Amino acid sequence: MEQRIICQKCKYYFVTWQPSKPHGCKAYGFKSKLIPSLVVKRSSGRDCSFFELKNSK
Repeated sequence: MEQRIICQKCKYYFVTWQPSKPHGCKAYGFKSKLIPSLVVKRSSGRDCSFFELKNSK
């Protein structure tokens, strides 16, 4: 079973506040309308290799 990557839980994910590209990834260096893990999967055929869980306080 494939495990889904939840970008919002990753330390590299950020919200851009741009309506046309609300999601960003610091590891890959891009902003997108879609969740970054979906963009990576669709463009490379592979899952994101940079996912790291955010530090929870």
